[in-house]
Amino acid sequence: MNRTLYSLVGYLLLPILIIRLLVRSIKAPKYRQRIFERLGLIDSIPVPIIWIHCVSVGEFRASIALIDVLIKNYPNHRILVSSTTPTGSSAIKQHYSGEVLHLYFPFDLNFIVRRYINKIKPELCLLMETEIWPNLIHSLQKNNIPSILINARMSQKSMQKYQKFAPKLVKQTLDKLTLIAAQNQNSAQRFVDLGADNNQVIVAGNIKFDQNPAVDKTLVKQIQSLIGKRKVVVFASTHKDEEQAIMKAYLKNPFAALMLIVPRHPERFNEVFELAQKNALSVYKRSHNKLNADCQMLLGDSMGEMMAYFDLADIVFMGGSLVKTGGHNMLEPAALSKPILFGPNVFNFSEISSDLLALEASIQVQNAEDLLQTIGQLLTDDKKTKTLGKNANQYFKSKQGAVDNITKQIKLVLQP
Repeated sequence: MNRTLYSLVGYLLLPILIIRLLVRSIKAPKYRQRIFERLGLIDSIPVPIIWIHCVSVGEFRASIALIDVLIKNYPNHRILVSSTTPTGSSAIKQHYSGEVLHLYFPFDLNFIVRRYINKIKPELCLLMETEIWPNLIHSLQKNNIPSILINARMSQKSMQKYQKFAPKLVKQTLDKLTLIAAQNQNSAQRFVDLGADNNQVIVAGNIKFDQNPAVDKTLVKQIQSLIGKRKVVVFASTHKDEEQAIMKAYLKNPFAALMLIVPRHPERFNEVFELAQKNALSVYKRSHNKLNADCQMLLGDSMGEMMAYFDLADIVFMGGSLVKTGGHNMLEPAALSKPILFGPNVFNFSEISSDLLALEASIQVQNAEDLLQTIGQLLTDDKKTKTLGKNANQYFKSKQGAVDNITKQIKLVLQP
């Protein structure tokens, strides 16, 4: 596949992409808002811009440490943070208020990205992890705008897909990037194997280790007053089918702690609440701000409270790992010294999960039944839970430094 064919497919899919947003807006109305931004219909921004793209909440949280440095180091610039999802948009606005600019990311079609770039005129574009957009990166290069793929990662599975379906397009696109700052040596080598020049790829480390997770202690006390002295097991960023499996396993093997489930996608909050009711669980919504003593499950349906949940947790299970989603970021609970459990599917965090397991800083389970059994054992073994949490925190601290490495590269690129 070349860029012409890629673009043709994109034009054919554009109506479907818009319809998909409208369909998703049935459950999450914010998806129908500001669609014009995704089409490049935006106002000009008459100030120097550094543009960083964070797909959703996870990528944004990981990039906060870097964004903070950019705000400090480049006071004459405005930082534009784009996202793809409404949850990402809400997180950006909630955290920074008006301190940074926010727009939705454009569809990757020539006429859209050209218009978008002409309106914002960025001096630098930073793309997170695997955001390899051929038309955008082509337009940036054509306009002499440097672009860096930061926190870049490439799994073996993704590399094989690129090699099979679009090797020429991927190589041409990677060649147009100014720099690829990879999370680790394995990812760096895979980018080279896909055609990137050796001199174009560096190992900068993973900026997710440079997070300084801010915990709102007032919020923690508020939630604690609801929970009381009960132990808490947080099931974070769960996906469809995971909750059902967890609830069924819980009914077979209940544990003496409050089950706090936080679905990954807000539009599924009511679905998961109804699922708990169908399973005859005593369930309450966090947003209702009340909890009875007989409560078995609390649904975390309030936005922006995940760090408070982690802070309160005695044990954390990271979702997306019992299904084939590939898992979610284990580093936030690690930063708070929490024992971490995850399922068999963690290919999005293969190196981090392997490190945590090797350092006895987490436990991997094979299914929901195994998960509930392990939780039950840990709840009666304070020494082991503390050791797991301590090891996770030590690992987290040992890997810091990526933001400094990336900041040095940005300084070189932006030198007059």
